[in-house]
Amino acid sequence: MTTQTLHVPSACGDCPIRHRAVCSHCDHDELLELEEIKYYRTFEAGQTIIWSGDMMSFVGSVVSGIATLTQTMEDGRTQMVGLLLPSDFVGRPGRDGAAYNVVATTDVVMCCFRKKPFEELMARTPHIAHRLLQMTLDELDAAREWMLVLGRKTAREKIASLLSIIARRDASVAAKGNAGPTTFDLPLTREAMADYLGLTLETVSRQISALKKDGVIQLEGKRHVTIPDMRRLMEEAGDDSDGGFLN
Repeated sequence: MTTQTLHVPSACGDCPIRHRAVCSHCDHDELLELEEIKYYRTFEAGQTIIWSGDMMSFVGSVVSGIATLTQTMEDGRTQMVGLLLPSDFVGRPGRDGAAYNVVATTDVVMCCFRKKPFEELMARTPHIAHRLLQMTLDELDAAREWMLVLGRKTAREKIASLLSIIARRDASVAAKGNAGPTTFDLPLTREAMADYLGLTLETVSRQISALKKDGVIQLEGKRHVTIPDMRRLMEEAGDDSDGGFLN
């Protein structure tokens, strides 16, 4: 896919993340204000969106696609520390510089807001600030959950956890119900999954094959995933049905 084939919303009403984004509680007049300070940007897979330490002139949300947050150590080693999925917010109001590299893993569309006007709007619109606080706390919860995934789970549980996280987010953004099988296109290559999970490529491939053989997932090609029973996948991940961890 190239950036020319990406769908860029024509207006807020056409936005697929509208119900989850930082603007989800905005009224008509507030959306008009946001329209005046926003613009869309597209990035090709592999392109750096933000370099760590760069001054940021914008904040915004991922509309479609997936990006990674990475940190580079002084000796050049790089660690993937997070994923940005549709509706996730990029940048921090009140902070001038970027804390991480942000790299497009797939082709990405972003809805960007000029930083200073957004900060001014947020200061006089409490529910925008409140929504951003909710999203930041959700991000903190996700980071803590991921510490457990990386530190305590087996390779099979790590793969199942990542698949369940992506599946639940895909269903939430698309406002899909919970009934029936869950299907989605896996946005990460197996190499990227290995990097993110701290596993070898061979281990990732072996565990995906094992989950497929055991009927936990179905695969069409390498990317199109069907989960017949989300409860079973979450059990494989060590999670219960509401996202908590099983004892």
